[in-house]
Amino acid sequence: MANLNKVMLIGNLTADPEVRTTPRGTSLTELRLAVNRVSGGPNDAERREETTFLDVTCWGRLGEIAAQYLSKGRPVFIEGRLQMDSWEDKQSGQKRSRIRIIAENMQLLSGGREGAPASPLAQRSGNYSGGYHQGNAAPAGQPQTQSETPMPLEEDDDIPF
Repeated sequence: MANLNKVMLIGNLTADPEVRTTPRGTSLTELRLAVNRVSGGPNDAERREETTFLDVTCWGRLGEIAAQYLSKGRPVFIEGRLQMDSWEDKQSGQKRSRIRIIAENMQLLSGGREGAPASPLAQRSGNYSGGYHQGNAAPAGQPQTQSETPMPLEEDDDIPF
């Protein structure tokens, strides 16, 4: 049986990124993301908006880039996977759990709160300020960006269908 654990979200940060370092020296950045969903009919009276607040963890260089370019109110696209965290509450002794998103890819979106300065990347590329993928190495101080042009398809391939 096949398994898939993939999440794609677009939302706004509700707080500035929080950067920490593990005892082994790996950096991790925690993001708090608000994702809105509008439902209902065409009339304003029937329309409802619900907001879901999510915790996102970015490891290593991806987290460093998030901390450098993101701030409260900025929109961001996050692609990643779900992870269940479980622990025992020290005060009550009850078992607790929560689901968080482990970011594997991120794109900084232009816009955000009024008066917020756009990153230098946002000025260069228009709608997106760049894509970052966990695992891609970039020179110090230079974020790794994804190609914006799709790869050409080869007409002569070995796929049997």
